[in-house]
Amino acid sequence: MTLAATLLQEQVRPAVVADLAATIDAEVSDKKGLSGTAVKAAYATAKKVSPTIASSATNRMLPEFASALEPFWADFGGNGDFGAYLAGRGDEAADALLSVTDKRAESTDRDVLRKAYGSLRGKAHDNVKAALPRIGAAVQKHA
Repeated sequence: MTLAATLLQEQVRPAVVADLAATIDAEVSDKKGLSGTAVKAAYATAKKVSPTIASSATNRMLPEFASALEPFWADFGGNGDFGAYLAGRGDEAADALLSVTDKRAESTDRDVLRKAYGSLRGKAHDNVKAALPRIGAAVQKHA
């Protein structure tokens, strides 16, 4: 069974979404400095527009995220720590995940969300790369 098929199963998907949304919240909370302040402000703005944005966006994009992670999961082979594996392929894995969010941001009709995403996109690669251990752990927990 593919990673996508596993993560998208009716009985698995809600837990995957919840864990990935918690990962987003934890990553935002951990941000420090000026760039961290910008990330927190943009996230707070997005949450004002949609209080459940992390879980609803994750749920909507989970099929694309799972597909983006599929080649990494196949290479990983299920042995060890998927988060550490993703971190070891950080640039490539971050780019794969950001390709999903970039497409979604381009197609949204919500100007506030597009603007918030655009303000963060410059640092997004580094932020996603830093989150890969947590993302990988969340995925592996349900795979």
